[in-house]
Amino acid sequence: MQVLNVNGLKKSFGADELLHGISFAVDEKDKIGLIGVNGAGKSTLFRILTGETEYDEGSIGLARGAEIGYMEQQADYTSDSTVLEEILKAFAPLEAMEAELARLAALIDGGAGDEARINEQHRLREKFEREGGLTFRARARSTLLGLGFEEKELSMPVRNLSGGQRTRVELASILLSEKKLLLLDEPTNHLDIDAVAWLENFLRSYGGAFIVISHDRYFLDRVTTSTMEIENGRLIRYSGGYSQYAEKKAAAREAAEHRYKNLTREIRRVEGIVSNQRRWNRERNIRTAESKLKQIERMKKELEKPDADPESIHFEFSAREGGANEVLEVKGVEKSFGGKMLFSGVDMLIKNGERVFLLGPNGCGKTTLLNIIMHRTAPDRGRVRLGENIVPAYYEQTQRELISSKRIIDEVWDACPKMTQTEVRCALAAFLFKGETVTRELNRLSGGERARVALLKLMLSEANLLVLDEPTNHLDINSAEALEEAIADYPGTVLCVSHDRYFINRLADRICYLDAEGCASFEGDYDGFIESLPERKPEETVKKPPSLNAVSYREKKERQSLLRRTQGRISRVEEEIARSEAAIEKLEGRLCLPEVAGDRSRLLELSGELDHMRGELDGLYSQWEELSSSLEELTAEEL
Repeated sequence: MQVLNVNGLKKSFGADELLHGISFAVDEKDKIGLIGVNGAGKSTLFRILTGETEYDEGSIGLARGAEIGYMEQQADYTSDSTVLEEILKAFAPLEAMEAELARLAALIDGGAGDEARINEQHRLREKFEREGGLTFRARARSTLLGLGFEEKELSMPVRNLSGGQRTRVELASILLSEKKLLLLDEPTNHLDIDAVAWLENFLRSYGGAFIVISHDRYFLDRVTTSTMEIENGRLIRYSGGYSQYAEKKAAAREAAEHRYKNLTREIRRVEGIVSNQRRWNRERNIRTAESKLKQIERMKKELEKPDADPESIHFEFSAREGGANEVLEVKGVEKSFGGKMLFSGVDMLIKNGERVFLLGPNGCGKTTLLNIIMHRTAPDRGRVRLGENIVPAYYEQTQRELISSKRIIDEVWDACPKMTQTEVRCALAAFLFKGETVTRELNRLSGGERARVALLKLMLSEANLLVLDEPTNHLDINSAEALEEAIADYPGTVLCVSHDRYFINRLADRICYLDAEGCASFEGDYDGFIESLPERKPEETVKKPPSLNAVSYREKKERQSLLRRTQGRISRVEEEIARSEAAIEKLEGRLCLPEVAGDRSRLLELSGELDHMRGELDGLYSQWEELSSSLEELTAEEL
């Protein structure tokens, strides 16, 4: 069954046509990734679908009764409600039913329990339980915790949250709304790796449909089953996640180019025949020429030149020669803020040519550690030493230095004063700043544009140590892939903080995991890091990192045994729930009997017994939810 049907959608801004003839359908279980370069029109399409932006031509059909849940990139909550109260607004109908059930119970307990009121209570309670009334608060809390909130933060007013926290509140609210169709615009922004993994599991089991805009290729591979790309104003849909899309698009482009070349060659061949036939100027030759001309016209109608790839940045990093083999040493570094210890006992040794990625949960101090390494922040204890002739360059996540009224060309030229204006303009052109755009002020740039300016300065620095803090955050997929290629070919050393697991897998030689008690080192990429920790979550403290094959046979058997025991306990609890629900239904039936309804003392006695049984049922549901959560974690570890 279709939830949404879009046909022939067009949207222009002035003389520029952004979207042209966009058509697609969304079925009730579809899980779709929407990709395209920055500025392709992805967010505009979402705003059109929600009615926030008007369109010029086409039609949009939404299934009867279907609602859209829309998460924007930037949330603007200013509510005085607490975080938990704000999320519970998604369950307003359930809260209203809960209040009505409490009112009916008070009336019945007070002696006003006629048959109609008792029947109404019975009907409403069934509906309340059927729609998740017994678990909605637990679901709200577990969603917030899964997205990275701490228990103490649930009682904070929303207006006191950071922009990233407000975005997570918005995401939680949308996820719990249970709308038929979710439109999620960059939902992994402001989430650490563990929260993204939680979101992946949620979306994979989501009962409705969703379209998600994301530049996180690993995430797209995990949660989507088809991919829509907006390119040159048009939308093309492919089956499969991002990796399958990339393979199919490359194959389709190669086939289209091959067909174009062959057809062009055939047209030229036939045109040569026509030219010869005309030169001979005989009646038979003229007829042949006319026939061939018609053939040429048919071929030209079929001739379709493949669209050019969207412009992307093109660059390569160079590194000055020389430099010690031991590029960076961090020894016993400790740092706290406001009495809170971020980390202590951090030891790290990075050697020439290594590409090391620094991971850890949000708030663990990764950026602070980079600032200590770059001598922008002093440690409380410990020391940092750069090797001889090591020259570092720093890519800052916040790009604070690029928020000013300075022009783009001046910012780059001041960083590289020995370059000529022509050389600076050529370098800017490679990063898609051409013509008059080079005179734009930095404070008028988007996050992606500022990221390109910062990367250009990094490229021109010729540093032999790159220290990078979330370099792919504001880049579209094409730009992220260009950065990957540049780093892969870079002859120097790299220390990088990133949540982009695809990026990490492509480049990492080694992973350092930071927490409050130190920094553990793991050889290999992100997938290898996860495989080396099957018995624990990545956010847990790891002091002695196991090797990739360190899990013993005994540990594996113990984990499988725990998995089976948990499955058995779930089955037993489900059987108890079924028996309890049957007993409650039977007792509710007795309450409706005339001889009971007319006997006030008997009615009160049975009502008390019913409340006790419902309390026990609530407890069983809580047990089931806890066991199910444990089972999901154990199953994920097995996989």
